[in-house]
Amino acid sequence: MVKINLLIDGGNMKPGPAVAQQLGPMGINMGKVISDVNEATTEFKGMKVPVEIDVDEKTKEFTIHTSSPPTSELLKKELEIEKGSDKHAEVKVGNASIEDVIKIAKIKMGNMLDRDLKAAVKSVLGTSASVGILVENVNPNNLIAEVNEGKFDNEINEGKTETDPEKRQKLKDHFQSIKSEQDAKAAVAAKEAADAEAAKEEAAKEAAPAEGAAPAAEAAPAADAKK
Repeated sequence: MVKINLLIDGGNMKPGPAVAQQLGPMGINMGKVISDVNEATTEFKGMKVPVEIDVDEKTKEFTIHTSSPPTSELLKKELEIEKGSDKHAEVKVGNASIEDVIKIAKIKMGNMLDRDLKAAVKSVLGTSASVGILVENVNPNNLIAEVNEGKFDNEINEGKTETDPEKRQKLKDHFQSIKSEQDAKAAVAAKEAADAEAAKEEAAKEAAPAEGAAPAAEAAPAADAKK
């Protein structure tokens, strides 16, 4: 039995060099593999999905095992975010509800070492912080202690995954105010960088000889020392 591990676009696996190099030499029906993988991952369209294909080299039969997408992918999908923040401590890209976190924790529990939903929620909160996503308007790392203290026990015990529309709008409004501040700071930083570059170029021009001017005369060689 040969195991092949791939990371594919959910519901959109296509034939390509990477797939052909691994599956082609085994003589299995590649079209069938792609069709079965797409069917198994269709609910995760738009996300990267880990897939393991077990191939029996003798019979050419195969079995497909899929895992849920990485937590970061599920968060981005849930909040309709293209990518996380490269500077998560400074730049935020979204604002999730605790219900969003619980929803993703329930999806991920089968692939996590965490044995209960509360532990899975804390794991998702940690990932949220690492990609620059706020939860309930605050840094998710700060909420982990509150989860330990039981603040969201009702929501977690009920497995609540739906966010009230009014609450959702308030979360969006709060994030929009933060984003406006971030954009303003970024604009100031960009202008300062542009001004510094312009000043550097101007200084370089002033230090250079004027066009058409003769180069400075070289210093005359020192007189020979008397013998």
